[in-house]
Amino acid sequence: MKSEEEILKAIGDRLKAIRIEKGYSSYESFALDHELGRMQYWRLEKGEANLTMRTLLRVLAIHKMTLQEFFSEGF
Repeated sequence: MKSEEEILKAIGDRLKAIRIEKGYSSYESFALDHELGRMQYWRLEKGEANLTMRTLLRVLAIHKMTLQEFFSEGF
């Protein structure tokens, strides 16, 4: 079983991959374009933030992605 840190890191890696896939090379430009806190989003991608469901759902809505789609790959 993975530790909390490993799970948060995997979620962050997935968020980063999706962001890059959508054409955003910079977490800063993504955060600014979608009115997210730059440092908070950076911490999410690094797996250093205590991710809430509300925040995850908001980011997934930006990507037009469901929870099922998000967690189907790599989890």
